Parts: sequence; structure tokens; C-alpha cells
Amino acid sequence: MARCIELAKKGQGYVAPNPMVGSVIVYEDRIIGEGYHQEYGTAHAEVNAINSVKDKNLLSKSTLYVSLEPCAHFGKTPPCSDLIIANKIPNVVIGSIDPFSAVNGKGIQKLKDNGIDVTTGVLEKECQVLNKRFFTFHEKKRPYIILKWAQTKDGFIDKTRTDGEIGINWITQPETKSLVHLWRSQEMGVLVGRQTVAIDNPQLNVREIYGKDPVRILLDSQLKLDYQHMANKFSARTIVLNTVETKTVGQIDFIQLKSLDVTEILHSLWENEIQSVIIEGGTFTLEQFLSKDAWDEIRVLEGINIFNDGLKAPTIHRIPQKITNFGKDTIFQFWK
Repeated sequence: MARCIELAKKGQGYVAPNPMVGSVIVYEDRIIGEGYHQEYGTAHAEVNAINSVKDKNLLSKSTLYVSLEPCAHFGKTPPCSDLIIANKIPNVVIGSIDPFSAVNGKGIQKLKDNGIDVTTGVLEKECQVLNKRFFTFHEKKRPYIILKWAQTKDGFIDKTRTDGEIGINWITQPETKSLVHLWRSQEMGVLVGRQTVAIDNPQLNVREIYGKDPVRILLDSQLKLDYQHMANKFSARTIVLNTVETKTVGQIDFIQLKSLDVTEILHSLWENEIQSVIIEGGTFTLEQFLSKDAWDEIRVLEGINIFNDGLKAPTIHRIPQKITNFGKDTIFQFWK
């Protein structure tokens, strides 16, 4: 099962909104096949594992391990449980039950109904942590939320700005930017408020690494930003949550809400199948989510710079569970 989890991680950033899943097939204590879900809409882990076995005659005497319950429904691909049954695999070991309503125990029951010996709950906690985004989305009906910001040694998130001053006042070292872009590539969406777009003029992509750009999510209640400029700037999908109108212009989806209350925002993102979001500020937006306790993880990047004055970073009344030195910068991480 540990190998299943290791394989599953290779799909991070490419399989959402599907979960990351790994599978191995064992014959006489030897792995004869393995696979993982590589990209959304393509073959699942069990299919790739079965297809990788050179001598298919061994399948009827083997055990299939998989980190998440095999699906029992037709989606982008046929049910994996049917393929397991068709290949007469007698034993299946499962890490975690799938919380998705179309599966959720149905795959296990189908296997059992066809005489397959099923074992569940092997490294269950580790398998659930692997797909914490997927589990949060289906069980809590909202995206997995990561709050992230950079702050100076003296606790500022930005300098005091003069009127019309635009651009990012960098706090962390250049190499840390690549790490942030990696983090973005691992989530379905990146969210910022209107003020951050107007002042920092961020690109919100993953240009520093090879990976998939997240959906850009902007909070702009009265649609005050220049969206003609935005349409030319952003080539990937952008969602603008507002209280004015719903329409689509190019790659930009404007979605009207009653208000930009955190509860409304989370529900709208859930409806639009945004499974995970990294929220990059500014302070007002971050503190909205903090005040409602609407987060799952916090990542604070502390640089060596000192501003002496400016916009204060949010305050966290918790002890970080993990502190990592990253070059000259320090990363503080918090989980619920």
C-alpha cells in the first residue's frame, strides 16, 4: 500500500477533480504490475496496473492493492471494479473507501458480490491524507483551502504605498518564487482580492516551473477592474466572483453572488467543481477566511527583509506544526 501511495503522488496537479490513486498487483510476494491515475479523463490506476502485467494468466492468482476504492460507475472511463472482476483477480486490498456518492462502498460491494476477497483500511489514514482535497470537497461540500502569504521579519505583508504605485514589493528570495509556483500547480485554483490585482498586477501562473496553471479566482464585488486588460493577460480560465452579473467573456467567467461572504464564495467554488484553492491575499481577503475559520492549511513565508512600516500581516494565534528553512527564507506551516 505504501508503494500505491508513492505511485499516486505522481498524478498531483494533473488528475483533479479526480483523486490521486496508485495500484500494484502482487503474485507470490512479488510486484508484477503497477500503475497510477496519470491525468483527468484517462485510465485509472487499476487499469494501468492490470495493463502493465506481462503474463495476464497470473492475474487470477494475484492480489491487487489500490489506495482508494475501485469505482463502480461509468464516468470518463468504465468501472474499474468490472475490469477487476473480468480478469478474475481473487483478492483486492483497499486503502480507503471513496467518499464520492457514485462510489462510496458500491465498488467494494460489487467485488464481494462477485466472490472477490476484499480487505479495507490498510494505511487508511495515509490514503486519506493523500487525497485530503478530494475528501474535503466531497465530505464538507467546499474546496480544500490553503492560506498563503509572505511577510517580513518585522511582520509586514507590504510597504506603505503612494497613490498609483503598482508592482510587487518582494519580500522573499527569487528562488522561493519557484516553490510558490509549484504550490500553485498542485491546486485547482488560486484566489486573490481586487486590491491585490490592482496594486500588485500578478500573473497568478506557474511560469517558473513545468506544470498546470490553476484557475484564477478574483473577488471583485462591483467589477471595478479593467477586464479588457485581464482578457488579454490571462490565457487560462478565470473566475470573477461579483455581485453585479453573470456572463462569460473569452476565458473569463463572471459569476454573480448575493454577497462576497466567505460562505457564499466557498459554495460557489464547490458548485463550479473547484476542489482546492490557494488564497494569496491580500490582508483583507486572508483575514476574511481566518475570521470565519474557513481554512485547512496555512503557509507563511518569512523573508529576511525589514519594512519598518506598512501593511501588517495577518496574525495567527497558533504554534506552527512545521518550520522549514528554505534558503534565506523560513516557511511556517499550520494545519487544523
